[in-house]
Amino acid sequence: MNKSIFNPVFLSLSLVSCLFLLGCSKPKENTWQGYLEGDFVYISSPLAGRLDKLAVVKGQYVNKSDLLFSLESENEQAAQNQASAELAMAKAKLADAKKGLRPSELASIEARLGLTKASAELAHLDLIRQEQLYKEKVISQSEYDRARLNYEANTRSVEQAGSDLKTASLGSRSDLIQAALAQVQASEASKKRADWSLEQKVKKSPAAALVYDTLYREGEFVGSGMPIIMLLPPENLKIRFFVTEESFGKLKAGDKLKVSLSTTSEQLSATLSYFSPQSEYTPPVLFNRDNRAKLVFMCEALFNQAPAGTLHPGQPVDISLSQ
Repeated sequence: MNKSIFNPVFLSLSLVSCLFLLGCSKPKENTWQGYLEGDFVYISSPLAGRLDKLAVVKGQYVNKSDLLFSLESENEQAAQNQASAELAMAKAKLADAKKGLRPSELASIEARLGLTKASAELAHLDLIRQEQLYKEKVISQSEYDRARLNYEANTRSVEQAGSDLKTASLGSRSDLIQAALAQVQASEASKKRADWSLEQKVKKSPAAALVYDTLYREGEFVGSGMPIIMLLPPENLKIRFFVTEESFGKLKAGDKLKVSLSTTSEQLSATLSYFSPQSEYTPPVLFNRDNRAKLVFMCEALFNQAPAGTLHPGQPVDISLSQ
């Protein structure tokens, strides 16, 4: 027997060859490689300004309604004060138009009405006397006519004073009241716009999330609509993986998946939510030799309940169908 086959070098080469063949074996069926992807929430202000306060730091977890940042707001504060003053003035004018003249002015009209009534009463008594004298032919026709016309004039004065008092009690004309009401509505709209502008200079977290990144420092000028903070809510983490054409035809939306991470033995559950409508070349994150030259389809899945703070975008995972 040739003893060379028991040479230690030959045995070592044989062992390496076996390990190499085992390493190149096909992956388990219905098991795919993937990674975590995050849908970030970019927080910005629609108005430009200097970043006065950055209330969070990168890597911090915030709760819903926690303060994120505030921009300088001197101009917006002044506009709000002006709108508030204009609204108060418009409301005062409307109230004044509705309630009519002031009490002292009404009292003056009432006094004038009393005076005209007294004059009319005196003219009436004088007319009675003049009428009696005219019948007795003591006075002429002209003197009697003068007394009669004087009484009628005083009677008309009483009616006029009464109408003036009634009108003064009613307030301004309806068209003036409508104009005052329109001014109040315009002032309210200006006040609402000023309040909104001031609110936009202070931003709070829309949900509990991780502060993934801060893009500006305090004191820097921020343009309108420019993102200042990147948030990553836990529910915005998703799984992205690529499957072959054969596996693609077997999957359907709503399939339950198991997700394995190298950092823990615990398996997480997820639900298949998206299929790419087009095929593409195998991305470089998949290194197994059998898939390298094939076209694949991208799929996405959402965690049913992902533990907050333990998963990160870019983290590699293994995905398989739940049995």
